[in-house]
Amino acid sequence: MTSSPSHAPHVIEDLGGFLQLLSDGTTLRSSAPLSRFPAAALDGHYPNIVFKDTQFDATHGLNLRLYKPRGPHRGRLPVLFYFHGGGYCIGLFPWALFHNACLRLAADLNVLVVAPDYRLAPEHRLPAAIDDAVTAVNWLRPEADPFLADADFNNIFISGESAGGGIAHHLALKMGPTRINGYILLQPFFGGAERTESEACSHADASASLTLEGSDQCWRMALPVGSTRDDPLANPFGPGGPRWEEVEVGPMVVVVAERDLLRDRGVEYGKRLREFGKKVEVVEIEGAEHGFLSLDSLSPAVDELVAIIKRFVGENLRGL
Repeated sequence: MTSSPSHAPHVIEDLGGFLQLLSDGTTLRSSAPLSRFPAAALDGHYPNIVFKDTQFDATHGLNLRLYKPRGPHRGRLPVLFYFHGGGYCIGLFPWALFHNACLRLAADLNVLVVAPDYRLAPEHRLPAAIDDAVTAVNWLRPEADPFLADADFNNIFISGESAGGGIAHHLALKMGPTRINGYILLQPFFGGAERTESEACSHADASASLTLEGSDQCWRMALPVGSTRDDPLANPFGPGGPRWEEVEVGPMVVVVAERDLLRDRGVEYGKRLREFGKKVEVVEIEGAEHGFLSLDSLSPAVDELVAIIKRFVGENLRGL
């Protein structure tokens, strides 16, 4: 009687060679940023911005980066959280493309930017990233770090790009309008079992910064095992999701990009929330692609975006 041969673990998900999930659950990661999206740090372009790294969650070893204009300031600085993208599977705040986005936001908005990391899937599937985001926001208090001495804790905004926009959505559900002034969702990474028109038409552009194949792959690795893209962690209107007529959320601006396969989901999100009486504005940036803020933070599209965010923050400041 012979024993059956053992089978070596094999790759079942491969995200551009950067992240591989093996059949035995092992995850292999590259420690370098994605070569597909090269970026050089623009520190020299923003000599007036200072930044500092610090830990906000010792249990999970999670850090964040704080940015602010050099003082003295003419008053305290509003706080803007920036949650980076990466499909919940890749990305770290020190990556140059995210770093550049935060430099630009701190400089042009005259705010203190908080850029946290969060646990990544598939090692840590959702809702781990959302839980970490809650921890990061709750960490923010005057005694957390001397760098926050200039922060205005009465004026806090939550922003996020792609997966970070999804995190901003979930924080809006959890934190509402009491502590947070407003939420800025930048091309939020939403999903659903049924394809939208912008998703269905995306097959023709294999060079897009986000492809449908890549989106589906991230959802397979990020969602709890056995979940579909209609899980409320992905689809805000999926079965078992929030009863929107009962949920209180703060003011929102949802920014979509014309050339983004997620465009229609962002537009529908804003439309549906307005139908439920929520204060939501949807703005489309013509000619832009997914993740345009971090991909090229000096572009004309980002000029337009910064103006939108500046207006939104100004309209929702408290204590003026």
